[in-house]
Amino acid sequence: MLKITNEAKEVLDQHFEGKDKEPIRIYIASACSGSRLALGLDAAKEGDETITLEGYDFVLDKDLLDQAKPMEINLTPMGIEVSSSLVFEAPSEGGSCCGSCGSCG
Repeated sequence: MLKITNEAKEVLDQHFEGKDKEPIRIYIASACSGSRLALGLDAAKEGDETITLEGYDFVLDKDLLDQAKPMEINLTPMGIEVSSSLVFEAPSEGGSCCGSCGSCG
């Protein structure tokens, strides 16, 4: 259902060192580079599933969990990434204005 690699857990451990561990939401983030699964700090809401893994509570919408499982949280050269069975459409070549219209980042 949900796994986390040792490398990703180490990054979370470093982030929360000396702090209370807050719930971590897995959600779909959309940007000019396309949609992807992302992580953010957020409390559980009605309709969420909470998965406790390696000392962390991961929360996500139950429908998203059903669509995306299995999922894995891993560390890449670009940071922590959530991989899943979901397939996101690649942005169209003309559909992105990153670097030219200033709407991203």
